[in-house]
Amino acid sequence: MTTALLLIDVQQGFDDAEFWGPRNHPDAEANIQALLQSWQDRRDPVVLVHHDSIKPDSPLRPGQPGNDFKPELANARPDLVFGKKVNSAFLGDVDLDAWFKTRGITSFVLAGIQTNFCCETTARMGGNLGYDVTFALDATFTFALEGPDGTTLTADELTRATATNLHGGGFATVKSTKEILSAIP
Repeated sequence: MTTALLLIDVQQGFDDAEFWGPRNHPDAEANIQALLQSWQDRRDPVVLVHHDSIKPDSPLRPGQPGNDFKPELANARPDLVFGKKVNSAFLGDVDLDAWFKTRGITSFVLAGIQTNFCCETTARMGGNLGYDVTFALDATFTFALEGPDGTTLTADELTRATATNLHGGGFATVKSTKEILSAIP
């Protein structure tokens, strides 16, 4: 059985700390790169997705340098690249579900940015669609976020919530990059 690697929104615009605020997982890009290298060494399918924001002030708008992939993906040889304007990669410019199904792909490993938005949403939809989803938690990162009551949750608190949501809800298996790579024969 072939497992695809799905890399979500690994874009330069997320390096804008002034726009996004404090992030977590400083090794996320190195972990993403390690996963990518492993998938490419085995010639397993790699899918790159980029967020094409429609918000005028977003560094992820098409045509802006922030929309470009980060340098860690410079040597990527993806089987599929497409954009999306919403959180889920299953609702992007390509029918990802159909693309997976025509290739017999029933499982994927997910990594990228942001842990609690596009990554979690894609993992949840993948689980709902019947895919065996593995969420590479330390190959994602996010930023602190203010809630409706004015309380700010740190990036680490949001990441723990995502891991709990995915695990507790049965949407995905949450693992570290090391656990994923060590399980590959």
